Amino acid sequence: MPDVSVVLPARDEAGAIGPLLAEITVALAGTRYEVIVVDDGSTDATARVVGQVARDHHQLTLLAHARSYGQSAAIRSGVDAALGRIIVTLDADGQNDPADIPLLLALYRNAGRGREVRMVAGQRRRRNDGLVKRLSSRLANRVRGALLADGVADTGCGLKVFDRATYQRLPYFDHMHRFLPALIQREGGVVLTHPVNHRPRSAGRSKYGTWNRLWVGIVDLVGVMWLSARMSRPVIRAEIIADSRRGPRS
Repeated sequence: MPDVSVVLPARDEAGAIGPLLAEITVALAGTRYEVIVVDDGSTDATARVVGQVARDHHQLTLLAHARSYGQSAAIRSGVDAALGRIIVTLDADGQNDPADIPLLLALYRNAGRGREVRMVAGQRRRRNDGLVKRLSSRLANRVRGALLADGVADTGCGLKVFDRATYQRLPYFDHMHRFLPALIQREGGVVLTHPVNHRPRSAGRSKYGTWNRLWVGIVDLVGVMWLSARMSRPVIRAEIIADSRRGPRS
């Protein structure tokens, strides 16, 4: 059984997905892991490329959506199919560096001792994107950060490590991947951040622009604020388990 499940949401990334999978193999050598690629309705050869790689890598699984449902849906499909208790997500365009995964995994495992750490989120040190994309992302992050106060400056970074069980307790909605740190904090989990590398896109094109990076997320932002305000976590004072073989235990 794998300890770590790497989930790659992919749409029209045939030019980048093959080299990225090879890099993941190198980065996670010595780790019990699996990779789940979720093809979110690609119209190019993404599925064919992944299928070719899977012939030689039995820890690789391909899931294919009938049409494009979005990045949040692709992540959800991958997590639901995952066997590992720890989930790693990264974008399939190759801009996230798989060499950063072992460091985030180590931080997640070690920092969790004594604290309810449920996520380590990558923070891109130097964005290798166009000016408009950088400015729109910065504006969206500032608006979200000011209203949610989640302490994460860059929720748009696809490289994240988190607890599978905690994720599956979160309320699902489209575009929820933009708000994962705040949603995990809502569940009482601690979210840590760590600087990671960000590389130029080598193939394909971005799926996001100024409009869908900021304005489309306003409704979702209001919804997350409402969810956070309505959350109530009971404090369990005592636990009594009745076991017919050993009698009650408190």
